[in-house]
Amino acid sequence: MEFDIGARLRKVREDRGLSQRQLAARSGLTSSAVSLIEGNKTSPSVASLKSLLDALPMSLSEFFSGLEEDGPARYFYAATEFTELSPANPDAQVSLRQVGDASRHSIQMLREVYHPGGDTGPDMLRHAAEEAGIVISGVIEVTVGEQSRVLNPGDGYLFDSRLPHRFRNIGNTACVVVSACTPPTF
Repeated sequence: MEFDIGARLRKVREDRGLSQRQLAARSGLTSSAVSLIEGNKTSPSVASLKSLLDALPMSLSEFFSGLEEDGPARYFYAATEFTELSPANPDAQVSLRQVGDASRHSIQMLREVYHPGGDTGPDMLRHAAEEAGIVISGVIEVTVGEQSRVLNPGDGYLFDSRLPHRFRNIGNTACVVVSACTPPTF
């Protein structure tokens, strides 16, 4: 499902009465970076988008909310109906595809793909939730606080997401992870 990250970021920023310069100062990014992202001239990394949203404050699931129309309850989603939470960029090293509209539920499910060398960014992530996942294929290095572990297919993780954490593919092939976050604060 297509999503205009730049237009959505601009609307949320303006709704909160912030200038690009103010959002940049709060998030640690430059004003020009915010301008380029809002103009869809560059795609933010997952960590950069998270920094921008933390400065608003808003979770990724809130940012991408409203994707499901009101109507009868929906229970099934084709792979093509997942929402890409990471930047829509053909060179992106990370794909985070969300099942449904997490803002309407108490859990967020993701299909994550980390291409060789792909990671969640140099800054450690933090959000108020619990997170769990299972590696389906490939290998991934997961760092939580001071601990790091390389996980292989069939291995899993479970941790308090308030702890600083990062994911990085150190292998030569794509790594696929299926994960859940509750509540959906990522």
